[in-house]
Amino acid sequence: MKNSPSSSKKSVPRRGGRPSLKDAAHIEDQILDVAEELFFTQGYGLTSIEKIAKKAGISKRTFYHRFADKAAIFRSVVHRVLEQLQPSDVNFLFQGQEMEAILYKIAEAILHAALSPKTLALHRIIIAEATRFPELALAVTQQGTRQEAIKRIAALLSKDAPLSSTHNAVFAAEQFIHMLIAAPQRRALGMEKPLTAQELKMWVTDTIRLFLHGYHC
Repeated sequence: MKNSPSSSKKSVPRRGGRPSLKDAAHIEDQILDVAEELFFTQGYGLTSIEKIAKKAGISKRTFYHRFADKAAIFRSVVHRVLEQLQPSDVNFLFQGQEMEAILYKIAEAILHAALSPKTLALHRIIIAEATRFPELALAVTQQGTRQEAIKRIAALLSKDAPLSSTHNAVFAAEQFIHMLIAAPQRRALGMEKPLTAQELKMWVTDTIRLFLHGYHC
């Protein structure tokens, strides 16, 4: 018995139209994967929208439907990288009784993010090309990750010891982060021999003790 016209239509796969939410998310992830790879291997200047679209197997129209320009997709890549590096439970880092122990947890999380291959790759791009492309540094600062860390560490420090003003706590928090990551990150970028895992543990301990000693003076 032949199928009726209505039953035949039901068996035909749906074609055309807008992609489902799942397919749309997959396409965007695919574009970001390709863009991240090209930015990290070729740099910002040599990465073009044409290259991203071609390697991702999409049209430029599909690209522009999701991202306004190259700066926009770079911002999205930075945002995704920073999200991937963020601890699953940030609040846990700020819990505890002893200031030194709390700062140690925070310091380990900060160093883990600062020394990750993707973070180092971002820094190399910014160092090499920020002069020609000011939007690179802006893409990182707009994420607010560092500012949020400074704000939370400042609030922690304010509870532990009296300060003359909130500004002093913010300044102290910013200096703590700088003390913690500046040298290890510089060495990881190839300017000196990278610190070993054991050396990093000692670096964290010594930095916290030096910071707290100066902070409480």
